[in-house]
Amino acid sequence: MSMIEEFKNFALKGNVMDLAVGVIIGGAFSTIVNSVVKDLIMPVVGLATGGLDFSNLFVKLGQIPPTFKGNPDSYKDLQTAGVAVFGYGSFITTLINFIILAFIIFLMVKFINNLRKPAETAPAATPEDVLLLREIRDELKKSPRV
Repeated sequence: MSMIEEFKNFALKGNVMDLAVGVIIGGAFSTIVNSVVKDLIMPVVGLATGGLDFSNLFVKLGQIPPTFKGNPDSYKDLQTAGVAVFGYGSFITTLINFIILAFIIFLMVKFINNLRKPAETAPAATPEDVLLLREIRDELKKSPRV
């Protein structure tokens, strides 16, 4: 089997196609979650913490160049100028994104698993011939043995 045929067989297997669909949907889902965190959750967290903006929390590690034209308290401006900054606020935001995404995926998997469980049904009725055989057995037990 040639390498091209082998690759074709691999690429067309169901698992590879399922994975590709999952990656594409995951990318789109990640964008939605990022928007939920950035536009809905972080403003509420910022309000609860007294207006604290996590994305602008950093420690300046390098020197600001003399040609710097921006806000020295802005993480983005310092990064653009090439100043070494330790952006732990951005990491906190990313971590919150991950926790929310992981929780939503957990809820989705839990929901799908509940759908997959077979519905509990009443036990099947005992066939009539089995019932008749049981009656015969019980009558034989009652009768005296000869």
